[in-house]
Amino acid sequence: MADALLIFKPDSAYRLAARAGLWGWLSSERDWKIESLEWFQPPPELIENHYDFLQGRPFFPWLVDFMSALPVVVGRVTASTEALRQMRHDLGETQIAKARPGSLRERYGIFGGLNCLHLSDAPDTGAAEVRRWSDFVQLDEVKVHLDDSTEKPDHTYHLRSLATQINGSIHVDLASQMFRELITEECDLDGKKLDALWRITLGALS
Repeated sequence: MADALLIFKPDSAYRLAARAGLWGWLSSERDWKIESLEWFQPPPELIENHYDFLQGRPFFPWLVDFMSALPVVVGRVTASTEALRQMRHDLGETQIAKARPGSLRERYGIFGGLNCLHLSDAPDTGAAEVRRWSDFVQLDEVKVHLDDSTEKPDHTYHLRSLATQINGSIHVDLASQMFRELITEECDLDGKKLDALWRITLGALS
């Protein structure tokens, strides 16, 4: 059995319908086991190291802000190599526009890097990522219990349409305002945390 690092990114950690749908899949534990889960706010230097292969890309500063601005749900999963491969298949491709129809990212992802979950892509990668993150967060106990249903609405497809307009510089002000309103309806944040969620999700579209 191999270790894999799991992260509910901010666009799924706080969009409650998306989180419930993803958790329903994960908690089935068909060919894998969830070994740990907890809320944790990563420091920027951890995110920079985690995504060091993307340093120098234009979106890298946004990515660091996106992954460190708010607490996220971090965990460790154990799975065989084949089971991990199947999990990655179920999850779908990294870029939402290329995510396989029927995959989780096609269902719950919004746009580009707003792709819901991080899951280690191979046993070697998982071992390295778990070692790195274990220096910052405990990865041997399930401390968070997530719901697999919610009364909050799921605006994924509307958000995806608005994201395409914003990214294409079409009706930007109006689309951005509606995007913020829909995100607010999906989550239970307020104040500075809600402002941060707006900032980091809209930041992916510019």
